[in-house]
Amino acid sequence: MLQCAPSLPTLNPDFPPDTAPIRTEERFDQSRVAEYLRARLPDVGGDVEISFEQFPGGKANLTYLVRAGSQEFVLRRPPLGPVAPGSHDMAREHNVLSRLWRQFPHAPRAHLFCDDPDVMDKPFFVMDRVHGYVVRDEWPQDIDEARRRAVSESLVDTLVRLHAVDSADVDLSEIGKPVGFVERQVTGWTDRWNRAKTRDLNDMDESAALLKGSVPEPQAATLLHNDFKLDNTMIDHEAKVVAVLDWDMATLGDPLVDVGTMLAYWAAPQDAIAMLVGTDAVTLTPYMDRVEVSNRYAAGTGFDLSNVDYYLALAYFRIAVITEQIYGRFLAGHTNDARFEALGPLVPSLAASARSALG
Repeated sequence: MLQCAPSLPTLNPDFPPDTAPIRTEERFDQSRVAEYLRARLPDVGGDVEISFEQFPGGKANLTYLVRAGSQEFVLRRPPLGPVAPGSHDMAREHNVLSRLWRQFPHAPRAHLFCDDPDVMDKPFFVMDRVHGYVVRDEWPQDIDEARRRAVSESLVDTLVRLHAVDSADVDLSEIGKPVGFVERQVTGWTDRWNRAKTRDLNDMDESAALLKGSVPEPQAATLLHNDFKLDNTMIDHEAKVVAVLDWDMATLGDPLVDVGTMLAYWAAPQDAIAMLVGTDAVTLTPYMDRVEVSNRYAAGTGFDLSNVDYYLALAYFRIAVITEQIYGRFLAGHTNDARFEALGPLVPSLAASARSALG
């Protein structure tokens, strides 16, 4: 059970900055969207003023704060430009979050989904706002060493709780096909790589072949977040995870796929993944190493993690593909966000990490 000191101070409410003005290229017709929301959001009247700001973090989906009178919601939509098939799926995310909150309280409740291009040029959905901290570039000022250990433990325990949810109990059995899930992941991400790549990389080709030739037998089929990591969660002042975000790739399948993703982002500062998220990125390794993480998850679920390096390699491979997709959008001029230009040189390092994990 998560233990926290009883006299922990309250977090500084000014850290980090919450929202920002909407970036010029990511603006939309606010009056049109506001009119749509007034007619459909719960307990929002037709004359309530609605305003929008942007959450500036993240490198993929665009996320906006919606203020409707005294209520606050979050609006999510895909990034600018074309997106890879099956990615940035707002309908899937809405479907999951409109049901999962009943059994998994860390999932914010979704209220509506819109795919009418006359409202916004891309599909979007609106969910409850949860207050907390997304830890990405630095720790909140009041999170000391002991609390960082507590955050690490809470992250692992949250994944254990998610994998204990019965998809039938939340009416989500239709969102995936567990049989053959990992095989399809390998094939699908290999295809995405071949469509997105801006250069040939031997490590990607070799990793794809090794992943395809050594798929483990799954121990269970569970609900997967499918991108589970620290900065896809929110923590509170007690160093506990209070929300899990970014459910657009959620599905059913081998739970160790989520474990592999969590471990890939559980990086030491010198790891390729740390370079991906930035030299100032928060890393959890000093507070729990990957062996401790695996042992804690195994103790909570009863699963055998002796083959976890396969899932770590799959995670690195997938992250390399996603990074290349984002970098490709920058090269094609679909976004002017300067952060994306630096992603290109990181893909070979991620590919090498995948190949190394496979032995």
